[in-house]
Amino acid sequence: MTGSDAPRIDTSRPHPARVYDWWLGGKDNYPVDEALARRILEVDGTVLRGARANRRFMTRAVRTAAEAGIRQFLDIGTGIPTEPNLHQVAQGVAPEAKVVYADNDPIVLRHAQALLHGSAEGSTDYVEADVRDIDTLLARARESLDFTQPIALSLVALTHYLDDDAYGLVQRYVDALAPGSCLILSQVTPDLSPEAIAKAAQQFRNSGTPFFPRSLAEFSRFFDGLELLGPGVIPVYGWRPDPEDVAAQAEGIVPVYAGVARKV
Repeated sequence: MTGSDAPRIDTSRPHPARVYDWWLGGKDNYPVDEALARRILEVDGTVLRGARANRRFMTRAVRTAAEAGIRQFLDIGTGIPTEPNLHQVAQGVAPEAKVVYADNDPIVLRHAQALLHGSAEGSTDYVEADVRDIDTLLARARESLDFTQPIALSLVALTHYLDDDAYGLVQRYVDALAPGSCLILSQVTPDLSPEAIAKAAQQFRNSGTPFFPRSLAEFSRFFDGLELLGPGVIPVYGWRPDPEDVAAQAEGIVPVYAGVARKV
C-alpha cells in the first residue's frame, strides 16, 4: 500500500492500540503514544502485567471457545499484532476456523498482511471499522462469517474506552449473533486499585482518550441475558488459569475483570 492509498496515521494524539503496543514492548507506536504510556506507568504500576495478563486471557478464552466447537471468531479492537494472535490460537485448535479482525487504527491496517497468514484450511480477514459503527462493521464481517452459525465475539480490553452507551452497543452485537455464540470480555476496574486507576484514567482523559473503569457490578452487566461460563466474572488472572498465570499472580494484582458467556 503506497502513495495516496496508504492510510493516514494521526500522530498528533495517542491511540489506545499503540499505547498498549508500547506496554507490550512493541515498536509500532509514536512518541505521543510512548509519552502517555510512560505517564500512566508512573501512576499505575500494574499496567505492564495487566497488558500481559489480558493477552494470556485472550488465549485461554479463545482456546476454550474453539474446544467447545465454535469455528468462527470476530475480534473487535484487535490492536497491533502480538503473538500469539487470536487466529493462531483458534486455528491451532481447529485449523478450519474463520477469523475476522476489526480495528479503526490505520497502523493496524498496515499490519494486516501479518494477520492474514492463517491456516490453509481456515480463513483470516481484516476489516477497518470503528466498534461504534455497528452496521458497517457487521456488514463487512458478514462477508467472511456466517452469522446463522455460532461466533465467538472478542472485545478484550476494549469496553473501558467506551462510555455508558457501551451497554447498548455490546447488546446490539450480541443480538446479531446466533445461539451458541459466546462473548469474551475483559475490562479495567477501580475495585482492586482505586487510587492508581483514578490517576491512570485521568491521564487518558487529559490526552483526549475517553476511559471508563467499571466496578464488578457494572462490568457484569455486559453479560445480562447470557449464560456465564465458569468461573464467572473474576479478576483476569483467575479465569481458568494456566500455570503461567498462577505463577504471575505473585507479581501483584491486576485491576482487570474478565468473563466469557454463552448466548443460549
